[in-house]
Amino acid sequence: MPTTNTAVRRTATRLALALAAAGVGVIALPMSAQAHVSIDPGEVAGGGFAVVAFRVPNERDDASTTRVRVILPQDQPLGSVQTTAVPGWRVQTATRKLDEPIEMFGAKLDTVVSQVTWTATAGGVRPGQFEDFELSLGQLPESGRLNFTALQSYSSGEQVRWNEVAADAATEPEHPAPSLLLTAPSDEGAGNEQASDESTGGTESQSNVSAVSDPDDEGVPVLPTVLSAAALVVALGAAGLAWRRGRA
Repeated sequence: MPTTNTAVRRTATRLALALAAAGVGVIALPMSAQAHVSIDPGEVAGGGFAVVAFRVPNERDDASTTRVRVILPQDQPLGSVQTTAVPGWRVQTATRKLDEPIEMFGAKLDTVVSQVTWTATAGGVRPGQFEDFELSLGQLPESGRLNFTALQSYSSGEQVRWNEVAADAATEPEHPAPSLLLTAPSDEGAGNEQASDESTGGTESQSNVSAVSDPDDEGVPVLPTVLSAAALVVALGAAGLAWRRGRA
C-alpha cells in the first residue's frame, strides 16, 4: 500500500504534467495559426509604388514547398508588376486583357500582369523554413485593401490555396488570403516608391478572390502566451513541492 506522502506526490506530479502540457498547447496554438502566406510589410502608403514580399512558410514536416503562385486582384488591376531574382527559383509572369483600359502616367494600358509564379530549381522551401518573394507593385489605389490569392504547391503533390477573407474582424479563416492595407499617402511621399511604366506580356489568366474585409492582425496574441507561461511555472513549482514532501 502506498503511503500518504507517496500518493500526494504522485497526484501532484500528474497535475503538474497536465498543466505543463496545457501551457505548451496554448503557446503552440497561436504560433501555428500564423503559419500562412502573408505580405510583408502588410501596410503601405497608397497612390504610388511599393516593394512588398510574399512570405511563404513551409507548414509540412515531410515535404518541401516547390512552387508559389500569386494571383493579383481582378477588380483592382495594377499597371506595373515587376519581379526580382530569388536564388534557387525561376520566376514567370502571365498577363490578362482588360475590358476597360486603365491610365498610368498618361498612357492607356489594356493589358496587365495577372499572376506571378515562382518554381523551385534547388530544393524549394524545406520544413521549418520560409522564403520571401518580392514584387514591385503600382500604381496602387489611394486607399483600401488589396486581397491576393496564393497557391502553395508541395513536393508531395499537395496544393494549398490561400484565398479566404474573414467575414468579420473576430474570425480568422483557415486559409486567409494575403492582404495589403493601403493608407492615405503622406505629404512627404513614400520613401520606397519606384517609378515604372513597363508591363509584361504573356497569357491571360483568371483568379477567384473572396470578398474584401478586414482580416485579423497577424501578431501573436500576448495574453494566451503569458497565461501559458504562468501555468508552466506553477506546474513546475507544484511538482517540486510534492517531491520534497514525498522525501520528508
